[in-house]
Amino acid sequence: MAKKVKQITKVRAVRKTRYASKVSYRLKEIPIKQIQVWKEAQARKLDPEGISELAKSIKTEGLQNPPMVQKEGNVYLLMSGQRRLAALKRLGAKKIPVLVLTRKTEYEIPDAKAASVIENIHRKNMNVKEMADACAFLAEKMGKSKAAKSLGLSMLTFKKYYGFAGVPDKLKELVPKTISRDNATKLHQIIPDVSKAVKIAQQISELDPRTKKRYLKVLAYSPNMSHQKILKKARSLVIPQNVLLRLSKRKSRGLGVQSRRQDLPPNELANKIVSDWLERRGY
Repeated sequence: MAKKVKQITKVRAVRKTRYASKVSYRLKEIPIKQIQVWKEAQARKLDPEGISELAKSIKTEGLQNPPMVQKEGNVYLLMSGQRRLAALKRLGAKKIPVLVLTRKTEYEIPDAKAASVIENIHRKNMNVKEMADACAFLAEKMGKSKAAKSLGLSMLTFKKYYGFAGVPDKLKELVPKTISRDNATKLHQIIPDVSKAVKIAQQISELDPRTKKRYLKVLAYSPNMSHQKILKKARSLVIPQNVLLRLSKRKSRGLGVQSRRQDLPPNELANKIVSDWLERRGY
């Protein structure tokens, strides 16, 4: 091991992460076979070429940042460093330096698994499918709200990934080249039949975003209608320019007060308010 991996000499005693405010650890060299990787923690598949490149880098420059582990009985649970561990195994390492969490900052086992997934997500960009799977796993382990906060996602974005986790793999494979994540989720909800859903995704792949949205809306109402009929109806949908607004008595009085102050008819003021609001949002 000493020939292939340079020993690390200085390690900070405290490290900040996304899932804990302070984590303390100690440097220790342990047999690589004692490190255990959870099945749940493998939220993404490792890229063989990437691991090969990392192994070459470690062999040349040494291990700059040892994997982090937590001791549990006779084994060490991997908290972060899945790619580094795989690269070291490829180098044939028998023993490796690791950062062992101290007792005061250890996690309960369910939380440790979740923390490991979060660490892996933030260390390497994940594709849409992998992120969805990770969100589903974390939601089960720590709840949606806490999981979203841990990942730095808004609740709305988290729910979109979470919904995408239930989409069949054959449909997920079409994202993002053929269909977007959100549209794939909607399509699966409308058409549970995977083969049919995949065919529809391919049929609408060249449509512009607005037409796709209208297509799925029509499809939801008439799932058995032919593709050509749905497409024709989707293209015929036009957003009305004259919209009727129904206000409560309190809001109507408020509109009346503002129209008098600005010396504008209520209808004209309402139109101005809506137009300004849409313009601020880029419409």
